[in-house]
Amino acid sequence: MYERGVAQWSRALAAREVSAVELAKLYLGRIEKQRGLNAFLDVRPEVTLAQAAAADAARARGEVTPLTGVPVAHKDVFVTRDFASTASSKMLEGYMSPFDAGIVENMARAGMVTLGKLNCDEFAMGSSNENSAYGNVGNPWDSAAVPGGSSGGSAAAVAARLAPAATATDTGGSIREPAAFTGITGIKPTYGRASRFGLIAFASSLDQAGLMTQTAEDAALIFNAMLGFDARDSTSIDRAGEDYTRELGRSVKGLTIGVPREFFGGGLKSDVEAPVRAALAEYQRMGARLIDISLPNAELGIPVYYVVAPAECSSNLSRFDGVRYGHRAREYSDLIDMIKKSRAQGFGPEPRRRILIGTYVLSHGYYDAYYLKAQKVRRLIADEFSRAFKECDLIAGPVTTSVAFNYGEKAADPVAMYLSDLYTIPGSLAGLPCMSLPCGFGTGGRPVGLQLMANHFDEARLLGAAHQFQLATDWHARLPRGID
Repeated sequence: MYERGVAQWSRALAAREVSAVELAKLYLGRIEKQRGLNAFLDVRPEVTLAQAAAADAARARGEVTPLTGVPVAHKDVFVTRDFASTASSKMLEGYMSPFDAGIVENMARAGMVTLGKLNCDEFAMGSSNENSAYGNVGNPWDSAAVPGGSSGGSAAAVAARLAPAATATDTGGSIREPAAFTGITGIKPTYGRASRFGLIAFASSLDQAGLMTQTAEDAALIFNAMLGFDARDSTSIDRAGEDYTRELGRSVKGLTIGVPREFFGGGLKSDVEAPVRAALAEYQRMGARLIDISLPNAELGIPVYYVVAPAECSSNLSRFDGVRYGHRAREYSDLIDMIKKSRAQGFGPEPRRRILIGTYVLSHGYYDAYYLKAQKVRRLIADEFSRAFKECDLIAGPVTTSVAFNYGEKAADPVAMYLSDLYTIPGSLAGLPCMSLPCGFGTGGRPVGLQLMANHFDEARLLGAAHQFQLATDWHARLPRGID
């Protein structure tokens, strides 16, 4: 039964084949059984079962949505009243928020049941989930491989069928990369579509909430409830609601897909390129048209991102000083000493690295040379995408240059780690809706992802094209060995 996704459980709940309480117990049992993956940081069965009982009661009263009683788990960068919210950092160990994040509220309003909070890279900073203060997350496909980051816990939970869906965030690829590494569907919407209220900020102009699911259909169903304007978020876009499932039945015949030549350069491993090319050929077989396009500034995405994101990180993380909340050093001589020691003890190596880089690029004499120039190049990258979408409906290519790498393989080389996001960062800098679809396997039987990108606010078309691919293939239905 645990192989079912959101859409399947929605239908089963509507047909009274299963109750929300029974479903919650099924997944709580699986979470306990697979504790070795370290995907979950906080599980509170009494809270989950109470929410499930409330969903069953609502269904009995006829107060239902398609998601009433469907379980979901939340990445630990979304604050929640009933579960600890730590951003996987010692800085916030044990922190209980007095309110829920905006998207958590929306999903609860739709009747979804929370299974718990998911491990991630500390403050969402990382590409491998090796930066969590609470230990590494396992990749269900291969225990030696990383699950990707920063949303590694979300990806592992869905891949191992510990939850039918999980929230995640994408700043430079933190949904798409782990989705590709674990063989599931991951999507980030247009920047501003999802509320950032209650999202523990890393880089405010880039952070965007999204989803990990088994299928595009599952993601479309949840987006109907999850996305929408939130006046509490200054970056939220006030736009009329829409039905994200409306394009699921639309054929891809006549769809034009742009294939950037820069995404198939020398750095791309052959065991990734072959499945991606096969996926593009499948789209051709279904009637889509492939055209060659160029995004010449896309290769500048890495240096741009690693100026802009650390600069915003330096500003956002300054609030964690040990004064109001968060970790406070036990021994200190005065206020300044307390702040220094609290931050040194509370933050791990990667947040400290990015805070230092960000403080440097924002400092007097360097702002124009680095931060301002990076923002100008960011605009050039966004303009390139705008021109490309005048020629094509979607853009497609690989998510990553390689399959999931081994734990420790890149830990000592931050630059090599940062290059993992080569193909994902440009879409994030432009604020585009982007997703990863499982499309095959590479070396060692490790999953490969196909990246699809659409123009701003074109999520329905993106999801529709992804759904048609998943109707024609079964990569999304493959299960890791030993997951039972």
